[in-house]
Amino acid sequence: MKMRTIAIVFFLILSLSVFCQNTIGLPEIINYSKQSYSAGTQNWDIKQGQNGLVYFGNNEGLLSFDGTFWKLYPLPNHTIVRSIEITRDQRIYIGGQNELGFFAPDEKGFLVYHSLVGLIPLQERSFDDVWNICIYGNDIFFRTNKRIFQLSNHKITVYPTHSEWRFLGICNNQLIAEDLESGTFLFQNGTWVPFFRNTVLPPLALITSFISLDHNRSLIATLRDGLFINDGKSLVRISSPDLDQLSKKSIYKAIVVDKNRIALATSFDGCHIIDEKGNIIQSLTHQEGLQNNNIRSIYSDRNNNLWLGLDNGVDFIAFNNSIKHIYPEAQNIGSGYSTILFKNQLYFGTSNGLYKVKLDGSQNLSFIKSKLENVENTEGEVWNLSTVNGLLLMGHHNGAFIINNNTAVPLDNSSGFWTFLPMFNVLPSSLMVAGNYLGLNFYDFKNGNFLKSGINAQFESARFIVVENEQTVWVAHPYKGIYKIMIKPDQSTSIKLYNQRNGLFSTNNNYLFKVKNRIVAATEKGLYEYNDQKDIFEVSTYFKNVLNEGNIRYLKEDPSGNIWFVSQKELGVVDFTSGKPKIIHFPELNNKLVSGFENIYPIDEHNIFIGGEKGFYHVDFDNYKQNRSLIETRIRVARSFGKRDSVLFGGYLSPSKTEMPYSMNSLHFEYAAILYGQQSNIEYSYFLKGFDKSWSNWSGKPEKEYTNLPSGNYVFQVKSRTNLGNESINSTYAFTILPPWYQTTLAYCMYVLFLLGLVYIIHSKQKKKFLKQKAEYEERQKQIQYLHQLELEKNEKEIVKLKNEKLEVEIEHKNSELASSAMHLVQKREMLEKIRDELNGLLKKIDNEQVSHEFKKLIRILVEDNKTDDKWENFAHHFDKVHTDFLVVLKNRYPYLTASELRLCAYLRMNLSNKEIAQLINISVRGVEIGRYRLRKKLGLSTETNLFEFLLKEQVSLATHQQTINL
Repeated sequence: MKMRTIAIVFFLILSLSVFCQNTIGLPEIINYSKQSYSAGTQNWDIKQGQNGLVYFGNNEGLLSFDGTFWKLYPLPNHTIVRSIEITRDQRIYIGGQNELGFFAPDEKGFLVYHSLVGLIPLQERSFDDVWNICIYGNDIFFRTNKRIFQLSNHKITVYPTHSEWRFLGICNNQLIAEDLESGTFLFQNGTWVPFFRNTVLPPLALITSFISLDHNRSLIATLRDGLFINDGKSLVRISSPDLDQLSKKSIYKAIVVDKNRIALATSFDGCHIIDEKGNIIQSLTHQEGLQNNNIRSIYSDRNNNLWLGLDNGVDFIAFNNSIKHIYPEAQNIGSGYSTILFKNQLYFGTSNGLYKVKLDGSQNLSFIKSKLENVENTEGEVWNLSTVNGLLLMGHHNGAFIINNNTAVPLDNSSGFWTFLPMFNVLPSSLMVAGNYLGLNFYDFKNGNFLKSGINAQFESARFIVVENEQTVWVAHPYKGIYKIMIKPDQSTSIKLYNQRNGLFSTNNNYLFKVKNRIVAATEKGLYEYNDQKDIFEVSTYFKNVLNEGNIRYLKEDPSGNIWFVSQKELGVVDFTSGKPKIIHFPELNNKLVSGFENIYPIDEHNIFIGGEKGFYHVDFDNYKQNRSLIETRIRVARSFGKRDSVLFGGYLSPSKTEMPYSMNSLHFEYAAILYGQQSNIEYSYFLKGFDKSWSNWSGKPEKEYTNLPSGNYVFQVKSRTNLGNESINSTYAFTILPPWYQTTLAYCMYVLFLLGLVYIIHSKQKKKFLKQKAEYEERQKQIQYLHQLELEKNEKEIVKLKNEKLEVEIEHKNSELASSAMHLVQKREMLEKIRDELNGLLKKIDNEQVSHEFKKLIRILVEDNKTDDKWENFAHHFDKVHTDFLVVLKNRYPYLTASELRLCAYLRMNLSNKEIAQLINISVRGVEIGRYRLRKKLGLSTETNLFEFLLKEQVSLATHQQTINL
C-alpha cells in the first residue's frame, strides 16, 4: 500500500513536471492593453477580413486593428459584441445583447451599422446574447441560448429550444449545433437532425469547438471533458497527462494552427500548443508574457500568427515568426552575454550565471523542450564561453573557470576574465592567451590541463583580442586605441599603441575582430585593416564595398561566410548566400541587445543566438529570409483639416474619387501595412501625383500631411516594404480639389464680361481722349502753322530788315564814296577856280604876248577840265549802281521831275548839306533851298517832312518792289 502511494505521488510529480516543461524559445508576445485600444476590457471574438484587418468583439462594440491604428464602432444600444463573422462581400455580421446585424462600408469607406432585428418576428425580438455566428451556404445563422436565427433572403427564421442551445459551428461544410438536453444536431434541408448516432459525448459535456483536422476527421473540444476525435464512425477521446491537466483549466476554444499543431485557449491557464496526441509542444501563459491567463477568444490569422482576446486586453503571438525569445531564468531575467554549443549541451552565459540545456534532436534549437539548468558555482556575470583544446572555459567576473560535470572549476581567480584563445592553429595548442581586467595572461597546456605561463602582459583591460600568429596578439581598448603585443624569445613582451597617429581616426569606440581571415578594427569612422609594410591602419577597401556603415560595435562570421554585425544598437547581417553581398537588418531586435557587450553565436543557418538585455534571442535565419508574407498597404483615413475638419475616406474597400471645395485643400492621410507583428520592419514611401516630383524616401511614419494644395486633380499613392525588400503594391486615393469661387467657370465668365466692359469703357474714354487730343493736336497744328507763318514772316522781315540794313550800310558806304567823290570834285573845282583866278591875275600883269598866250591856253584847259567834271550823266550812272536804279525808278514813278530836281534828289539821298549841294550844282545855298521847296510841292510833301527820310523810304519801297518783280 505504501509503495502504491509512493508510485502515485511520483507519477503525479512526473506529470506535473512534464506539464510544466516548455520550449526554451518563445514567440514574441505583443500586449495591447485597454489603454492601447481605448475600448472595453473583454474581447469575446476575433475574425480577420479579406482586407487583412482584424476585428474584435469588444465590451463596447466592434473593434478593428490594422497593425497601427485602432477604431471602435459601438452598437446603437451600446451593448457587448459577443460574436463576429465576415462574409465575402465584406459585411461584418455581429451579435450583441438583444441585437444582431452587420457593418458594411458606404461609398466613402465608412463602416455603417445595419440592424436586422426588424426582420425577426415580433414575438421573438426579445433575446439575450448572440454567442455564435456561422455562414452556411448563402445563409447566416445566429445562436442565442434560447434561439437560433437563420437569415435567408432578407428573412429571418427562428429555431427555438426548450432547454438551451450551447454551441453552433461549421465543420467540414456541416452546420452543427448542441442542445443541452437533446445533444448534437446537424442542419439538413431546413431541419435539425441528430449528428451522433453510434457515439455520444459524456453527459453534460459542453462543446466549445468543432474543428476539421482533415476531410474525414474532426476535433471536438469540450469545456472540461477534454478533446475527442470524430472520424464519422466513432468518437475517441484523446488521452494524455498534459490534456488531463488542461481539461481542469477549462478549454474555452480550440483552433488548428497547422497540420501538426492545435492551439487550446483556456479560461485559467493561458494558451497551449499541442499535437494530435495531446502532448503539449509549447505553453504561453502569464509567466511567458501574456497579460492574463483568462482567454475569451483565439484566432489564427492568414500568416499563422495567434490573436488572443483576453478577459482584459488583447495579445498578439508572433507564432510564425523566425525570431524567438529565450529566458534562461523565468524569475530573475538577466542579460545574455555568451552562448556556446559543447558536447550536445547548449550553454547560456548571463548576468546571473551559467545555464545549460541538452539537445533533443530538434533542427530548430529554440524548440528544445526542456528546462534550462543552472551550472553550479557560476553565480554572477558570465562574460564569455570558449572551447580551447576540447575544454569549455568560462570568463567570469570572479575569474577563469573550466566547466566540468555541471560545475565550474576555478582556473585563475587573479582577476575577472573576458575571453580565451589558442595561440596556435594546430590543436591542441600548447599555449593559450586569456584577456582579463588587467591585460593578458598566457597558459601552457600540459597533460590535459592549463598551467600559468611565465609570459605576462599587464597594461589595460583586454576584452577584444585577435591572435595574428604565435608571437603576435592584438588587443583593442574601446577608449584608448589598439595594442600590438609581441612575444620575444625570452618570453618577455613588447607593447605598442596604435591610435590617431597610426591611421585610426578616433580614439573612442575602437573594437577588434578577425573576419574573413582579416584583422579588422571597427571604429566610429568605419572599418580599418592593418598594413604590415607601413605599420599603420588603413581604411579597409574590402569592407568599404561590403559593409559601408559607421560605428560598427561587433562583427561575427558564421559558418556560411555571412558577416553578422551590430551598428548603433541595430543588428544586421551581410548575406553572401546568393553570391552578391546583401545587407539584411533585424529591426525586431533594435535596442534590445546589451549595449557594449553584444554577442552573436551562429551555429548554422537555422540557429543564430543573440545576447539581449533580457535573456537571448534565437533567429532561424533561413526561415527568416524565406518568410515573405504577403504585405498589403491600405489607406486607412483621408481627412481634411483647417478651419473645418472633415473625414473624407473611412478606410474600408477601395476609395472612390472625391471632390472637395477649395477650402478643404489641406489633407492628412493615415496608412498602414497589414502585416502584424512586423511593424518595426515596415517602411513607407508616398507620392502625390499632380504635386510631388518623385516618390519620397522610405520612412517608418504611417501618416502624411499636405497643406494648401492648389486646385486640380490628384492621386495619393503609398506603398510599403519590409526589411527583406518585400514591397507591396500601391494603395491609391484619387481626389479633386475644386477651384475657389474666384476660379470657377462662372467667375471666369464674369471676369470676361468685366474685362469686356472695362475694355469698352477704356475704349470709350480713349476714343474721347483721342478725339480731344486730335482736336487739340489740330488746334496746336494750326497754332504752330500760324506761329510758323508768323515766324516766317518775321524771318522774312528780319531778312528784309537785315538786307535793308546791309543795303543801307552799303548805300552809306557808297554814299560816303560818292560824297567823297563829290567833295573831291567840289574841292577840285574850287582849286581850279583859284588856279584860274590866280592865272587871270597873273595874266593881267604879264606883258609878254607869248607868255600871255600860254597862260590863256592854260586857263582854257582848266575851264574845259572843269566842264568835264561837271557832267551829270557820269555821276547819275554811278549813283544808280549804288542805289539800285534809284533815279531811274524815281523818274518812272515821278515822271514830272526835271533833271535838276532828280539831281537834287540824288544829292539829298546822299544826305549832303545845302552848302555842299550848292557847290556841286554851282548855285547858291538859297538856290538849293528854293529847289528843295519846289521838290516838296511836286512830291506832295509838307514842310515838316524830312526829304532824306522820305527818299530813304522810297528807296526801300522801290527795292522791295523790284525784288517782287524779280521773283
